[in-house]
Amino acid sequence: MDTEELIQNELVLIQIHLINESGIIIMKHEISEGHPIRHYFVGALHDSFGRDLATPTHEGIENYLGNLLVDFADTDNVFGIHDAFGEAIDSVAELLMDADVLQNGNSMAREQEIHNHVGDFLLFWSGLFPEFLIQMKAPGSRDVLLDPVKQGQSSYYVVSTFEHGSYAHETPMFKKLNDNFEQYRYGLELVRASFMSFSLQGWNDGFSA
Repeated sequence: MDTEELIQNELVLIQIHLINESGIIIMKHEISEGHPIRHYFVGALHDSFGRDLATPTHEGIENYLGNLLVDFADTDNVFGIHDAFGEAIDSVAELLMDADVLQNGNSMAREQEIHNHVGDFLLFWSGLFPEFLIQMKAPGSRDVLLDPVKQGQSSYYVVSTFEHGSYAHETPMFKKLNDNFEQYRYGLELVRASFMSFSLQGWNDGFSA
C-alpha cells in the first residue's frame, strides 16, 4: 500500500464523522466559509487551547487551523503540490528537494508554498493521526529519516522569514506555528478526540451543506 492509499484510508475515518443523518458525506467543495463544521472545528480548537492546554493563542491561529482541518479532509489538498510533470508529490523528502531554490532553480514563491504545505501536512498528521507517521517512516520509505515535529517547525520557520510578498502579513502567525508546533499538535489530538464522539457533542442532526 503506497502513501496516498494510506492517507486515503485515514481520511475515510475523518469523513465518517462528517456524515449527516441522510448518509451524505460532506466533502470539502460543499463546505462554505460560514458552514457549521468550520465553526465547530474553530470552537473545538479554542476549547483545546484555552481550557485544556491553557495555551495563549489568537483568532488567526484558530481560524488557520480550523480551515486546515476542513481543507485536508480532501486528498486533493493533502497532495496539493505537483512536480514539473503535473504529478502530485507524495513524500516530504521529495517536497523538500523540490523546494530547494539552488538545486532546482525554482522561485522563492515556490519555496514558500512548499514549506507552508509541509508544515501544514506534518502538523495535521502528527496531531490527528500520529499513528500514520509510523507507517510513513517505515523502513524503505522515502521519509524514513524524517523527524515530523522538527521538520514541521523548520518549514513554518522558513515561511516566517519571508517578510515580503504574499506571506508578509502572516509572518507573526507562522512564527507562532513554529514556536508552538508541539502545543498545537497536541491541541489537534484533543480535537480528534472530540469529533470522534460527535453524538456526545449535540450534533445528532448532522450538518447541512
